[in-house]
Amino acid sequence: MPASAAPPSPFEELALDHAHRDFAYVRIQHTVAEALAAIRASDVQSRIVYFYVLDEEGRLAGVLPTRRLLLSAVDTKIRELMIGRYVALPETATMLDACEMFIVHRLLALPIVDAERRIVGVIDVEEASDDIRELDIREASNDIFQLIGVRIAQVQRAPLRIHLVNRFPWLLCNIGGGLACALIAGFFQEVLDQVILLALFIPVVLALAESVSIQALTLTLSAQHGGRPTWRSVGAALTREIPLGILLGASCGSLVFLAAWAWRQQLVAAFCVFAGILLSVTTATILGLVVPSAMLALKRDPQVASGPITLAITDILTMIYYLGLATWLLL
Repeated sequence: MPASAAPPSPFEELALDHAHRDFAYVRIQHTVAEALAAIRASDVQSRIVYFYVLDEEGRLAGVLPTRRLLLSAVDTKIRELMIGRYVALPETATMLDACEMFIVHRLLALPIVDAERRIVGVIDVEEASDDIRELDIREASNDIFQLIGVRIAQVQRAPLRIHLVNRFPWLLCNIGGGLACALIAGFFQEVLDQVILLALFIPVVLALAESVSIQALTLTLSAQHGGRPTWRSVGAALTREIPLGILLGASCGSLVFLAAWAWRQQLVAAFCVFAGILLSVTTATILGLVVPSAMLALKRDPQVASGPITLAITDILTMIYYLGLATWLLL
C-alpha cells in the first residue's frame, strides 16, 4: 500500500489564502475630509493597520500612515500625505515570502496585489506570527550568507541564471577591492622592497581589519532589525563604537607589534605595523556601522549589500594607511 503523501508545509501555502479581503483604503484625489468621510461610511470589519491609497483606476499608489491622516489639515490632498514607496506581495506569493517580508521590513500588514497593482487582499502579521517565529530561527543561519551577498531563499528556488545575477555583482566588490590593493602595493613597492617585514605582515593587518568590520556589521544589522536609521541613532552609535574600535586596534596592534619587533628587531617597522592596525581597525568599526545604515537610508537590503562593500572599502583603506605611514616614516 503506497505511503500517504506528506502534508504541504505551511510556508508553501499561498499568502492570499490567509489574507482578508476587506481593507481600509482612501482615494488619491480626495482631501483628508473626504477620505475620513469615506472611511466612516465603509464597512471594514478587519483590524485597520494602514490606509492604502488607490489611484483613479483603483490601483495601489501608496500607503497612508494613520497618524498623518488624523493630524493633517482637512483640506490637505491625500497625494501630498501618502508614502509613494510601498512594499507589496504579488498574488502568487507564499507564506514563506510573506514571513520574509515581515521580518525584513518590520511591517504590521502587507497588501497583496495582482499584475495590475490592484489590491486583492491584505495579510496581517498576526496571521503569519507562528510561521515567523519558526522562520526567525532559520534566519539566524541565513545571516552569514546574506553578508556575502547570498540569500538562502533565492538559492533554493532560483534557476542558475538568477543565481549568477544575484551573486556575481557583489563578487565584483571583492575583485575590485583586491585589484585596488594590488595597485596600492605596487605604488608603495619601494618601501616593501626595502623593509621585507612590512610585506610579511600585510595578511595579518588585513585579516584583523576585515574581522572587526564583519563583527561591527553583524552587530549593527542585529541592532537595527531592518528599521530606518536616524542621524541621532547613527551619531550615538558612532560615539559608542569609535572608542571601542580604538581599544580593539590598540590591543591587537600591541600584540602584533611585540611579535614583529621580537622577530626582526626593527622598531620603526614594527611601529608601522602597530599604527596600521590601530587606524584600520578603528576605521573598520566605523564602516561596519555606517555602511549598513547607508544601505537602509537608500532603501536597499543591508544584509545583502553591506558585507562585500564594507570588506572592499576596509581593505583599500587599510593598505593606504599601512603602506602610506610606512613610507612616511621609513623613506
